[in-house]
Amino acid sequence: MRYEKGRKDTTRQRIVEAAGQRFRREGIEAVGIGSLMAGIGLTQGGFYNHFESKDDLVREVVGHSLRAKLEPMRALNAGKRHGGIANIVDWYLSAAHRDDPADGCTCSALAMEIARSSASTRAAFTGELLATLELIAEQLPASLKPKQRREKAQAIFASMVGSLALARAVDDPALADHLLAAGRRAALVLAQAA
Repeated sequence: MRYEKGRKDTTRQRIVEAAGQRFRREGIEAVGIGSLMAGIGLTQGGFYNHFESKDDLVREVVGHSLRAKLEPMRALNAGKRHGGIANIVDWYLSAAHRDDPADGCTCSALAMEIARSSASTRAAFTGELLATLELIAEQLPASLKPKQRREKAQAIFASMVGSLALARAVDDPALADHLLAAGRRAALVLAQAA
């Protein structure tokens, strides 16, 4: 049976998106290929028409999901170059982002698992993380030297990722809200500090 052109690419994209959501919600190790494929109405055997291994899928998910999160960050700052950092911080450290890990940032949901992944997965993560850091650095004051902007972007994003991860981990809603608020204040102080 012949399939329409592009079907394989569409199916591969469905697998990547479903895996990304499940990985962020449940963790990479908790998601089996069989249940992932069944969840989108495909067979486990069909997985290998698209990926050589689960690690191959993880690598693609990491790259895809980090690139996908850059788009809303860019949209928040359209026309607000150098000074729109508050928009990124508010979006990232929102209760809505905290409460939706499946559609949230891969960094806060999976950084520890990625740290134990293959070198190629970690390389994919590193490349996309650098793009995220560059976007944040672009929002910082132009008066800062490029090295200062890069260092501040690293500190701001590390603060945001840690704050979000902790807010998701605690079982006390009030504490979770306080962690997000403290993270917002800290990130904005870092952005303003000389």
